[in-house]
Amino acid sequence: MGLSEQIKDEQIQISIAEDCAKLMDEKVAMKTGISGLAIKTAYRALKGIGPGYIPRALQNLVPQALEALDPMWTEGLQAGDPVEHLSQNSSKTADILLGVTDQKASKAQNKIVIATYKKVRNSVQGDVEDAVPGLATILGNYTNP
Repeated sequence: MGLSEQIKDEQIQISIAEDCAKLMDEKVAMKTGISGLAIKTAYRALKGIGPGYIPRALQNLVPQALEALDPMWTEGLQAGDPVEHLSQNSSKTADILLGVTDQKASKAQNKIVIATYKKVRNSVQGDVEDAVPGLATILGNYTNP
């Protein structure tokens, strides 16, 4: 059964978004140096849009992200552990997730979101790859792999 089929329940998707927001908070807080400062500034700008903006934005991404990750998840099921498969293929997983956010950003109406995304997009590949094991664990917590 595909990932998107296993996680159809809206409440579960909300919980996944909330868990992912916490993961993002942790990952951003750990950033250092000039690039870390840029990421923290961009993240603060997004959070400044309104209370709960990040979890709500992630909630809007969850259904498309689950669908986009279906083939990788299925490969992982066939290999015996989809969570480990996503983690071991963090670069490919990150590419898939960034493809979803690219598509979503191209349709965004909020100028802060558009400007912030454009500023950080080219530099976040590694950050997303670093977050993939945490994301994979979150997804594993809500599925029966």
